[in-house]
Amino acid sequence: MNDFLSSMRIAATGLHAQTARMRVLAENLANADSAGKTPGEDPYRRKIPTFKSVMDNDIGGEVVKIGKIALDQSEFQSRYEPGHPAADANGYVKYPNVNALIETMDMREAQRSYEANLNVVTVTRQMLGQTIDLLKG
Repeated sequence: MNDFLSSMRIAATGLHAQTARMRVLAENLANADSAGKTPGEDPYRRKIPTFKSVMDNDIGGEVVKIGKIALDQSEFQSRYEPGHPAADANGYVKYPNVNALIETMDMREAQRSYEANLNVVTVTRQMLGQTIDLLKG
């Protein structure tokens, strides 16, 4: 019985970590076109979710947790928009270093990982139910 609960708790930490990952990716996507308000002001900087493995003594195993949210230090995009309020003297506006295609692909990967952890919880619950049924009969 304890092994069933341990596997469900491990999968639950995976669900939580992937949910946090999707929240960061959604923030990146939402700010993909957010330019600064004034010339020279930096726009939104892409965030990168990280994970860490933590020992859970209650279940005697490693679980995944969301780690620090790192900032992507790659260059900002520049677009020639001389009429924009944030345009510099040469007419260029800084835009976030967010690539919507990369964020979308990361989101799909997070979704698949979430679904895999959810499947572990579902299968474990089914197995637990079948075990209880066997013990009753």
